[in-house]
Amino acid sequence: MLRLIASELKEHAPFTVFGAITGATIMVLIVLVDVSSEASQTIFYVLHPLHIVFSSLATTAMYRKHSSRRVWAVLVVGYFGSIGVATLSDVLLPYLGGTLLDLEIEFHPPFIQEWLLINTAALTGIAVGYLRPVTKLPHYGHVLLSTWASLFYFTAFSVTQWIPLIPLIFLFLFLAVWLPCCISDIVFPILVTGKKLPTHH
Repeated sequence: MLRLIASELKEHAPFTVFGAITGATIMVLIVLVDVSSEASQTIFYVLHPLHIVFSSLATTAMYRKHSSRRVWAVLVVGYFGSIGVATLSDVLLPYLGGTLLDLEIEFHPPFIQEWLLINTAALTGIAVGYLRPVTKLPHYGHVLLSTWASLFYFTAFSVTQWIPLIPLIFLFLFLAVWLPCCISDIVFPILVTGKKLPTHH
C-alpha cells in the first residue's frame, strides 16, 4: 500500500504543482484587484461545494469501477471519501497553515455551518459517479477546485499582506491538495475494495 501511495503521489505531483501555480496567480490578482474578504467568502462557499461534488464523483466512480454495485457501499465510500477529505484540504490545512504563519485566521467548518448545501453536493457527486463512473476528468477538476477553495479560505477568513507570503502560500496549497486528493480519489476507494490499483486508471 505504501508503494501504491508513493506511486500515485509521484504521478500526480506535476498537475498539483500546476494547480498551486494557478492558486498563487489568483492570489496576486486578488491583491491587485483588492478583493474583499466578504467576496472571498462568497467565492469559497461556491468552490468548496463544487470541490465536494467532484471529489465524491471521482471517489464513487473509482469504487464503482472496481467493486460491487451495492448502493449502500457506494454511498458510504463516496460520502466519507469526499466530505472528510474536502474539509481537510479546504479548511483544516489552510487554517493550520494560517496558524503556522502567525496569521489571525478564523475557523469555519462548512459541513457544520452549511450542512444542507454540503450534503447535497456530496449526494449529487455520488449519484453522478454511480451512474457514470468516469474518473480522470473529475479527478483533475477535483485538484483544481480544491486548490482554489483552499486559497480562498486564506483570503476569506484572514487579512494580511499576502504578496510576501506567496511562496509559503504556494507550498501550503500544494500540500493541502496533493496528499488528500490522491488518497480520496484513488487510494481510498481501491483500498476499500481490497484490489490492486490498475496500471492505467
